[in-house]
Amino acid sequence: MKTVFLDAKGLDELNLSGLHKVCGPMKIYQKSQPVEVASRIETAEIVILNKVKMTRELLDNAKNLRLIAVVATGTDCVDLAACRDGGITVVNCRAYGTASVAQHIFTSILALSTSLIQYHEAVRSGRWQQSDQFCFLEYPITELCGKKLGIVGFGTLGKGVAKLAEAFGMEILVAARPGLRDDTRPSLAEILPQIDVLTLHCPLTSETTHLIGKKELSMMKSTAILVNGARGGIVDEAALAEALKNGEIGGAAVDVLTKEPPVDGNPLLDEELPNLLVTPHIAWASVEARQRILDQTAENIAAFLGGEQLRVVEAS
Repeated sequence: MKTVFLDAKGLDELNLSGLHKVCGPMKIYQKSQPVEVASRIETAEIVILNKVKMTRELLDNAKNLRLIAVVATGTDCVDLAACRDGGITVVNCRAYGTASVAQHIFTSILALSTSLIQYHEAVRSGRWQQSDQFCFLEYPITELCGKKLGIVGFGTLGKGVAKLAEAFGMEILVAARPGLRDDTRPSLAEILPQIDVLTLHCPLTSETTHLIGKKELSMMKSTAILVNGARGGIVDEAALAEALKNGEIGGAAVDVLTKEPPVDGNPLLDEELPNLLVTPHIAWASVEARQRILDQTAENIAAFLGGEQLRVVEAS
């Protein structure tokens, strides 16, 4: 089976032996620009990809293609309807980054709750050295024990974060997810005034776009923390920047932006915004999580070649 890996950057330095064992010799590209994709998949039977767009036009011209293996959970980069029409099976990876994401979310929560970055910078700049007492206590420090954590999106990731929160003695409030049928949990509006930390783990859909906007931010406590490790666009970034600037909430941490990388700028990249942590979409990216992606992909392909279905998103 001729196999092509279109965008292996970030994964190719890991152990690919499982993939090689299943696929045999395969062509591996670090990145594939849109103009390069058609020729690279023209004769391929299996295509492995992460974020490369697979349009109907590309799929229609890839006459030998039988399987698309997405090295991620999200498959929005693939035209699933075209795959269905063309008899192409699509598989993905699942629950590979739960520990990594939960760890990152709590790293962010702890950093904001302890003013960790500010204190580190105070030492680096020599301010502690000039203090008139042993402890340089200039920024707020709050305990998580007894605080309320609100979660939107209570799948594998949300539950992973909740488990860590319980270890810190936090109370968990799970909000109903917009667009989810028969969800009887409290609405987001009901929990927002109560919570001390809000963390988002829902997909980006028409129902969740700008789920957190000016109105929702105004309903939160002035000391509350917002953490978005889900998708850019779930939070109205301009509204969040304004809320931080005006002290309407206590802080925020975002690992995702509407456009990535933010080559055209973003309101949350303003260096003057207080109590804001921005990281470059890395919550998922521990070494262990990335290796699980490769191992799951090898499992998916092996199952397909053996006539079985494993982590199938769209069956041929």
